[in-house]
Amino acid sequence: MRYLEDNLMFTSNPFADLTVFLSPNTLQIYLVLMILAVAIGTLYDMLHKSSAKYFLQRVEKSKVAATRKLSRALTATIAVKTLAVEVASAGEFCNRQRQISHLFMFYGVLSYLITTVVMVFGFPTHATPTPVILPILWHIGIVMILIGGYWFFFLLRVNVAKDGQPIFRLVYADIFIVSLLSSVTLALIWRVVQSGGNPTATKIVFGLYILSNTFLFVSVPWSKFAHMFYKPA
Repeated sequence: MRYLEDNLMFTSNPFADLTVFLSPNTLQIYLVLMILAVAIGTLYDMLHKSSAKYFLQRVEKSKVAATRKLSRALTATIAVKTLAVEVASAGEFCNRQRQISHLFMFYGVLSYLITTVVMVFGFPTHATPTPVILPILWHIGIVMILIGGYWFFFLLRVNVAKDGQPIFRLVYADIFIVSLLSSVTLALIWRVVQSGGNPTATKIVFGLYILSNTFLFVSVPWSKFAHMFYKPA
């Protein structure tokens, strides 16, 4: 009974609960493969779109145009300011609504992905009790992504808000948001079904969740996923 109550309260490790039909090693191997897919996809994206070449050219142009050499302290100050404004607070957005939506998704993704990795590798079974804060942050991350993501998808996309195009008219730029939303939506559905104690339904929804995750991570070369890494840099 306590196990079921924990599930209903969303305070138990959702991945450790899978060990009744899935080996922890399987999940760990899957995560490693997805991390490799993101790394390879990002490198391909940078080479294919000449992003790396563009960054190097900007560095060289900056050196040529420089009128003075910055001290290490000033360089560090500028780097911290850039991280605080451009990355941590999404200061590059002029539209306040887009900025808030982006922040919901950004911090939601961080919370969701980091806790996933920690739970899968650090607490793969119930033999080692999972700190309650981890599944709580996992679910909070999902909710944040859903709020920011659906807000962006239905109201803030440029082709919808500015160009007046139909909401469900999708382009390549929408691959990331659509795959991300499908992934976390299925994650939440899977968690609800799992808490109901129906093993067959749990397996089906979890399978769909894995499929959506796989598409999210292997579609990096064609989506905006890679921007999470090299744009801040």
